[in-house]
Amino acid sequence: MSNKRLAQVAVGTGAGTLVYTCPTGYLCDLKDMMIANTTTGSINFTLHLVPSGGSPATSNMLFPTVAIAANTVVQWEGLQSLKAGDFMQAIGSVAGITLTLNGEEIRAGS
Repeated sequence: MSNKRLAQVAVGTGAGTLVYTCPTGYLCDLKDMMIANTTTGSINFTLHLVPSGGSPATSNMLFPTVAIAANTVVQWEGLQSLKAGDFMQAIGSVAGITLTLNGEEIRAGS
């Protein structure tokens, strides 16, 4: 299997933005993420990896309110696995964050 772009979104404020949902019949591995602040001010960023049927909470944060400096790109590399229906939700303190996710979608049972 090879990596592909799973999502690229502008992150919203308030309740946040649904970034990605692992499709039915798949397992998904998040391997790389770029968080770009395209503004001239610092922006607080939070990212949740939420189990299917759940909601964003302290217990499922991958990024717990991290300040992303003005005109900066933060890159994360690692491995976080999601099951079908699990989703990612991102929240910015103000508009101006672009989030790009790369990884694999693996057909369950293969």
